[in-house]
Amino acid sequence: MTPRPATTSAVAGMTMVTAGSMTANIASYLLALLAARWLGPAGYGEFAALTAAQLVLAVPALALQTVVAREVVLGRDPAALRALAWRCTAIVVALAALLVVPISAALGTSVAATAAALLTAPMLVLLAGEQGLLQGAGRFAALAVVLAVAGLGKVAPAVAVLAVGGGPGAALTASAVGTGVVAVAARLFVGRVPAADSARADVGVAAVLRASQVQLALIVLSSVDVLLSRVVLGDEAAGQYALGAVATKVAFWLPAAVGVVLYPRMANPAHSGQAVRSALGVLVGIGALAVGAAAVAAPLVPALLGESYAPVQGLLWAFALNGACLAVLQGALLSAIASERTRLAAVAWIGLAAEVALILGAVSTIAQLIAVAASVAAFTAAAAALLALRSPS
Repeated sequence: MTPRPATTSAVAGMTMVTAGSMTANIASYLLALLAARWLGPAGYGEFAALTAAQLVLAVPALALQTVVAREVVLGRDPAALRALAWRCTAIVVALAALLVVPISAALGTSVAATAAALLTAPMLVLLAGEQGLLQGAGRFAALAVVLAVAGLGKVAPAVAVLAVGGGPGAALTASAVGTGVVAVAARLFVGRVPAADSARADVGVAAVLRASQVQLALIVLSSVDVLLSRVVLGDEAAGQYALGAVATKVAFWLPAAVGVVLYPRMANPAHSGQAVRSALGVLVGIGALAVGAAAVAAPLVPALLGESYAPVQGLLWAFALNGACLAVLQGALLSAIASERTRLAAVAWIGLAAEVALILGAVSTIAQLIAVAASVAAFTAAAAALLALRSPS
């Protein structure tokens, strides 16, 4: 079957998706800043570590969205893809139940708070199925709405709980409830999608697992420094590092619309080569701007959040550089999923192993930790980008 072309221009699509994703991201950054101020460095260190663990468990959500979008481009029946989303959600529920106690022990957090953090992951998987249907069909205006509402639904309840004195566990529980409500609303919003005749074999969980190992490598690489900061720095410095890592998240997620909009073209053999080149070029440009903006904004950190976070002020540009490099790596890995060349993820896994070894063996200060994280991200992104550009389309 002939792959369907993109239904919206790239520029218009990026504009709409950027509006939706930035609404969600700004809400997320506001939550991070308010949590840092209200919980203090030690409490925020726990909150940030649990949020990072939540993100790792939600990797199947990212993978599911990319697989669903790719299969929609190639003509897959949406009903089969929704069934796949339910199967993946059930698997993540089981994983969350199994991992609560081990993650709690590893991070030194309470079982209740850890369970609350992991509860959000299955909700995100269910939501991702609907987002993938919209992305693959090129319905970027509708996708922008879902992204914005999902971000607000996840963040607003947590902010409300923190505002009345709730701790990390209570805030994360509220966030999980809000995400669940949005997942149900998204299913109603997307509605019935016309069936498609497809000659392709039924897509199964295995396809999501292959994409998941690609996304897992990226997400763990983007989170491992925050997770291990509690091990090598101590609670106070780990909380300060977590605040600096907000700049990493901004630079990482700021250009998310580039991959979202160009991904359907990456999945279309007729346009994949040009789409990959365009995506990587735009990501490098946006990353450079993000690093410069972080350097300019650095003096505002103590003024906005207090002198307790001053140690990360002069390093904010390095945190942004880390995120910018991870964004380029994400673009390269998305191209691998789109063309079903998921072995490219080996580059990210090698980078992850090197980063963990360096952090545990040579890091004892905030400056050393971000230097290791940014350096590994830069080398890994460069290698993955070169391989993506050289691979046949």
